[in-house]
Amino acid sequence: MSELKKIRETKNLTQEELAERSGISVRTIQRIEAGTIPKGYTLKTLATSLDVSEKDLLIAEIVKEEIKVEEISLTTENDDSFNISLTKIINLSSLPLAWLPIANFLPPLLIMLFTKNKSQIVKQIISLQIFLAIISPIIFMLIALLKLGSESVMVTMIFLVLANVYIILRNTYEIDKKKSLRYKLNFNFI
Repeated sequence: MSELKKIRETKNLTQEELAERSGISVRTIQRIEAGTIPKGYTLKTLATSLDVSEKDLLIAEIVKEEIKVEEISLTTENDDSFNISLTKIINLSSLPLAWLPIANFLPPLLIMLFTKNKSQIVKQIISLQIFLAIISPIIFMLIALLKLGSESVMVTMIFLVLANVYIILRNTYEIDKKKSLRYKLNFNFI
C-alpha cells in the first residue's frame, strides 16, 4: 500500500475528495497509489492538501527501492559465483591433509585464490577448515596435558581426523544435493 493511500485513508478522504481538495486529477492520484512516485508540483500539492511533509509521502517508496536493489545484488552475487563442481573440488581438496589439521585449510584456500571463486559457500568451507585447524591442536594438547596415557592421545588424534573427514564428505554430499553446507559456522574467517 502506498504512503499516499495510507495517509488519505487515515484522514477519511476518498480519491475524489482528495482530487477536489488538491486540484490534482483522480487518475493521477490512482497512479500514485498504484506505485508511481510523485514529484515536483504534484508532490508539493498533495503534501499541502493532506497537511503532511513531502518526506511522509515518499518514505515507503524509497525503502521499497532500496530493498529491491539489495535483492537484485544478492541474487546476482550468488548466481554468478556458485559453481557446484568447483565448490565440491574445493571442499574435497581438504581430504589429503585431513590427517594434519594445521594445514588442512591450505589446499581449498589456494584453489579459491587461483580460481577466484569467492562465493559465500567457499568462504564457509575454508572458514570451517581454519576453525578445525585451530581447535584440533587445542583438544590434542588438552588430552596430552591431562596425562591420560598414550592410548587416549592416539584415540583423540584418530577421532579428530575421522571427524574432519566425515565433515568434508558430508558437506560434499549436501553441496551436490542441496547446494548448501550441512556443517558451517555462523561467521567467516575470510
